[in-house]
Amino acid sequence: MAKHVLFDRLGGPEVLTLRDVEVGSPGPGEVRIRVDAIGLNRAEIMFREGVYYEQPVFPSTLGYEAAGVVEAVGEGVSHLAEGEPIAVVPAFSLTKYGTYGDHVIVPAHAVFPRPANTSAVQAAAVWMAYITAYGPLFESGEVRPGDHVLISAAASSVGQAAIQVARHIGAIPIATTRAASKSRRLLEAGAAEVVVTTEEDLVTRVKEITGGEGVRLAFDPIAGPGVDTIAQAIALDGHLVVYGGLDPRPTPLPNASSYPRLTSRTYTMHSITSDPGRLRRAVAFINAGLATGSFTPAIDRTFDLTEIAEAHRYLEASNHIGKIVVTLTH
Repeated sequence: MAKHVLFDRLGGPEVLTLRDVEVGSPGPGEVRIRVDAIGLNRAEIMFREGVYYEQPVFPSTLGYEAAGVVEAVGEGVSHLAEGEPIAVVPAFSLTKYGTYGDHVIVPAHAVFPRPANTSAVQAAAVWMAYITAYGPLFESGEVRPGDHVLISAAASSVGQAAIQVARHIGAIPIATTRAASKSRRLLEAGAAEVVVTTEEDLVTRVKEITGGEGVRLAFDPIAGPGVDTIAQAIALDGHLVVYGGLDPRPTPLPNASSYPRLTSRTYTMHSITSDPGRLRRAVAFINAGLATGSFTPAIDRTFDLTEIAEAHRYLEASNHIGKIVVTLTH
């Protein structure tokens, strides 16, 4: 028997329960893994609450990321072997698979060998954050060496990854945060400048930092009316990329009469993980950064699987800097 986190109704962290389940053998194109660490993501909170783009089918599990060891492979799986250390990337539907358990079955196309120099905790903290940052900062080709990049809510795991990816390609990351107490940590993480939006005018500070030009790209998970302010900090022919919806209010499209040379779009990492070619490039890019030390996932805190509800409460509080990881002992 394995232990899985399941829930039978929408709600807060209290709906999550740890139960004994029969896992069985992997089917064609699947892999069964022993899980050593699980990376938590805000998407899983939204899924649990019923506000994600997919709705859970009860009883439902959840979880996009994990690191562990291959226990068994299904028919047609040739790129993985039993006993191999691996990482699970978010390349599947939460209605079909999940990683919140000590032994789970996941699709083989979402499983990759783990770099030798990467621990299970680090590997569980990498993929959602770095793939999300990889798309608009590298795959799209919109950011060049020397360009300024504005990273909103930069204390998140994606924000931390975006800072490192920007540095890796020679861009100049400007981080934003609402909490002045996080400024020092963001500078230590590689931000060239930090704008505390509760104390400073964003547009004025960005124009000062960039010599009046504005940023080449703004990478924003907040959305809502604030995108109008962010748009004013973007250079001519620049890009606004909204990849989340932390602000539930309507998000206006920047007015064409005010920003005639600005492109704006939404983005999710699924545009990378659902395309085999893009995913292959993303994994190669991220593994290279991990191997050279350019990428080091920031781990804020770890919890035991039995503390999953507490871990979700901690994530919801948004006081963390970097990734929250659940660890398992066997």
